Amino acid sequence: PAMRAANVSVAMGRRGTDVARETAELILTDDNFASIVGGVEEGRIAYSNIRKVIYLLIATGGAEIVLFVLSMIAGLPPPLFAVQLLWLNLVTNGIQDVALAFEPGEGDELRIAPRPPREPIFNKVMIERCLLSAVIVGGVSFGHFQWFVRQGWDIDSARNSVLLLLVLFENIMVGNARSELRSGLTQNPWRNPLLLGGTVLAQLIHIGAAFVPGLNDILHLEPVSLIHWAELLGWALTVFAGMEFYKWLRRRGLRPSSS
Repeated sequence: PAMRAANVSVAMGRRGTDVARETAELILTDDNFASIVGGVEEGRIAYSNIRKVIYLLIATGGAEIVLFVLSMIAGLPPPLFAVQLLWLNLVTNGIQDVALAFEPGEGDELRIAPRPPREPIFNKVMIERCLLSAVIVGGVSFGHFQWFVRQGWDIDSARNSVLLLLVLFENIMVGNARSELRSGLTQNPWRNPLLLGGTVLAQLIHIGAAFVPGLNDILHLEPVSLIHWAELLGWALTVFAGMEFYKWLRRRGLRPSSS
């Protein structure tokens, strides 16, 4: 009964009884109570990484919804083809999601107060972050798509440019996702070389796909100039600025859901 009532029940892996091991949520394989600290730390890192991946997935998907809804309201054609959405979600973003799941701890896991046992992963802070990112990314992407169309761009060229902009947004957002509170400017990119490599790889794969015969036709991709790429990168940094401001407000304690 005591183990069932505990927030985290612990049992010995070697000397513990079968009943205790089946009931326990944490089993000490070396029968060393000092291992509890390491187990709790690893558990918090895993929980944090789950939240980071969920944020990146939901925020990206939400941005696509905002982009399509605004385009429909404005009477514009669909800003992306279905195959481009699949490419965006499964390939370019998928590479980063996998790498983000292996993010190491931030170093303060054991100094953070325990979360309420019944608190959902998708809590108020997560909702705020996802909504803010989705509005910024979707709004800026729609603004560009509308401007391209109004300027008389070929619709496929406009879609190609918006797709590249969204890939750049993903590259920036994965940096924001590394910490819910700390500034992305303080994050060492070499702390997770897998994520750094995955981010660069996602961008290179997308750029390279525009030069692969057949694949570029399927994805409706075309090469862009370095100047245009740099312009899109500049606009992609808007989500970084917005999320940095949000984190600053949370650090200042100005947000009601700062816990």
